[in-house]
Order: sequence, then structure tokens, then C-alpha cells
Amino acid sequence: MPADPLHRAGNPQRSTTSPPSPGSGRSAVEVRRSARRRRTVSAYREGDRTVVLIPARMSEAEEQRWVNVMLDKLAAQESKRVLGDAELAERAERLSEQYFDGRARPTSVRWVTNQNTRWGSCTPSEGSIRLSHRLQGMPEYVVDYVLVHELAHLLVPGHGPNFWQLLEAYPRTERARGYLEGVVAADRLPHLPAARDE
Repeated sequence: MPADPLHRAGNPQRSTTSPPSPGSGRSAVEVRRSARRRRTVSAYREGDRTVVLIPARMSEAEEQRWVNVMLDKLAAQESKRVLGDAELAERAERLSEQYFDGRARPTSVRWVTNQNTRWGSCTPSEGSIRLSHRLQGMPEYVVDYVLVHELAHLLVPGHGPNFWQLLEAYPRTERARGYLEGVVAADRLPHLPAARDE
């Protein structure tokens, strides 16, 4: 029988897997501890899970802190990759399944460069969703929030109580709204003129 690569002689390791929290949109996390690893922590995606490699000596609290740091780091790296329109449409379909039981079915989802005062827009009669190119490079959860927001408009036009009740399904709504409000506020700050050489 082949040796388990996680438990080789002379290299004791422990691996734990945590399922994703319901509605988090995150994949399962597998933490692999290694006695050979002294200081470094790394992480990568492996299929539908995230693998985080840490030193064996870390406490449970340090492990949890590093898992969160590495998940945020991976998400930031992935968000820098610009999604094409086809990937954006696939993402919208996945989010509709996850949060609206697949009831929100857009006919098109695409990036546009002519929306400078809105993050996204939806035309329910056509089933089309458009996202501002300014979202490109923002964290994944922010783009997902805007997609979920526009998908909700396919089910409930307007911003009445039923609309906001639908958005409660997305667990990072408040965080994403805060992020976007921060971006808008930063854009309104006065820009200091560059210092002149005298």
C-alpha cells in the first residue's frame, strides 16, 4: 500500500479540512501542517478547495489568523485578473443558483465603459445586466455583490422592501456596500496639487 504523502516518516504533518461556512461563497479550506516548514505560510487553490500550508508549531489561533490572511490574499490576486464577458455571465449564473435558486436568468451580462456614476445597471424587460469597468480589479466579493444586486432586479424592479429582502441572501452585502461607499468618498477628496520645485 503506498504511503500517505501527508504522513511520511520523519516528516510528521497534520491536515485539517474546514467546510465553507453556509452562504460565504468560499470554498472548503484544508490546512496542512509541516514540521519542516519553519516560518513561511503559503496557499493555493486545488479544485474546489483552498490549501493553506503552515508550520506545525503554530497555535490554533495563529492558524485561523493565517488562514484568513491567505484567503484574502488569494482573493485579491484573483480579483486582479480581469474577467471577460463570458466569465462574468458564468459567474452571474452561479450566483443566481446560489442565492436565488436559479430564478434570476439574465440574457446578457457584460462590462461597459460608459457607466461612471453607477456600478451596475439592469434592464429587466430585456434581461440584460451591465457592470461598470471601474469594478475591474476590486475584490471578488464586491463584484459578486454588484452582480447579485443586478440579478435581484430581474426578480424585483426598484429598491423597495422586497428587493432589499432578496439581497439579505448575500452575506457580504454590508461589507461590499461599505467598500463601494469608501471608493466614492475617496474620489470626492480634494487632490493636493503637486509640490513645485522652488
